[in-house]
Amino acid sequence: DEATDPSISEENWECIQRFCDQVNADMEGPLFALRLLAHKIQSPQEREALHALTVLEACVNNCNGRFHSEMAKFRFLNELIKVLSPKYYGIWSSEKVKSRVTEVIFSWTVWFPQEVKIQDAYQMLKKQGIVKEDPKLPEDKILPPPSPRTQNSIFDIDEEKSKLLARLLKSSHPEDLQAANHLIQSVFKEEQEKSAQVSRRVNTISEVSENVRRMDELLASYRRHELSPADQDTLQALSQRCEKKLRPLLFLLARGALPDKEALAEILQASDQLSQVLGQYRQAVASQ
Repeated sequence: DEATDPSISEENWECIQRFCDQVNADMEGPLFALRLLAHKIQSPQEREALHALTVLEACVNNCNGRFHSEMAKFRFLNELIKVLSPKYYGIWSSEKVKSRVTEVIFSWTVWFPQEVKIQDAYQMLKKQGIVKEDPKLPEDKILPPPSPRTQNSIFDIDEEKSKLLARLLKSSHPEDLQAANHLIQSVFKEEQEKSAQVSRRVNTISEVSENVRRMDELLASYRRHELSPADQDTLQALSQRCEKKLRPLLFLLARGALPDKEALAEILQASDQLSQVLGQYRQAVASQ
């Protein structure tokens, strides 16, 4: 609260440094810190939100890899996206705050190229037209320390393929060079497929979240007998899409995400939210 106090015009760097120290000292520090920062960044008070973004950037520069790992998860990235999205807080967030959030996310795509979720989140913002063009980063921007996870390619992960590629490239036989070319192409295709799968997951979970929010609103009006015929049709259409399209899609995504515990947890959470709102819909309709 001290570090993001909207009543002060200048950043309280002593407080910010203490905050960073506390994040590093506590095993759960990064998780709790990002929850607090997300709440402050979404503040309707512009100065409080801007102070929180300064604290966030200070943490990126001063905190360890555990913080970088947490901030690169969709759980936190989605909170930043809400500040920009007109479906959430983008309708009342100031342009200065939205510009700063865009700058922060874009800077992470430059500094953390190995974090696929950051790249996908930013590309989704551009695809939806929320971000029109890449912001220009200030020249005095401090580059954060490199993330300990430096794997940028599947060749860094798959030692056998890496050794095979190195051996093929050193060969003077044309067939070996051709085999190396095929290997590179297959690896790139595999990485593209993984990236596409991540994008499908992000878009599906985002749609589930939006549909659940909309159904909650309509159900509240339905229970008060204040729902217009047009909104009743909308509610029914949403329930059918959730039941017939999104629920099976989440099932398929969960099956494909089994090795990735974090991705699986996000999918299961979205599935639980979907099941809950569909249950409420059936109960409300049955009761009337």
